[in-house]
Amino acid sequence: MPFDYTLDFHTVDFRKHPELYRVGRGEQGVLLVQPYKGEILPHWRFKDAAAATESSETIYGLFEAYLKAGDFVGADMARKFIQMGFTRARRYANHRGGKKYDGPVPDDKKGQSGAHGRAELPRTTHPDVDKVEAAAIFKRKWDEAKVHPEYVRQKEAFIEQYGK
Repeated sequence: MPFDYTLDFHTVDFRKHPELYRVGRGEQGVLLVQPYKGEILPHWRFKDAAAATESSETIYGLFEAYLKAGDFVGADMARKFIQMGFTRARRYANHRGGKKYDGPVPDDKKGQSGAHGRAELPRTTHPDVDKVEAAAIFKRKWDEAKVHPEYVRQKEAFIEQYGK
């Protein structure tokens, strides 16, 4: 099932209503799903290797705590923030200032990832080495998270109970 962008994300507490959560694809919903966004976002940093190391380790600790508590939605959101650390650091490495697409996000697509018909801006010929290393740090944690045995078990159980 696709991620449901029609929900009222200002009022839904996904800890109380996990049945409304959808795993979706990639990072879908990462900046919308509460209370997890509020718990994880303050720890999310990728400006350089030191920030990425501290951030990825802290968020991975949250990931493990959510798993231990049997809170798959929290664990999946932590995994999404780790994934987003990788993708955003790579974007800033490849595109000065982090702007990947030409023009603004269409009003009806805000909060959703993708080009939405916009052209990709040219990549820099000299990627920012700090951002490249930050991305690599998050990538290692992301790879670890997505194969974590308890995460895989809880994800399968969640999908069986609520759908993908």
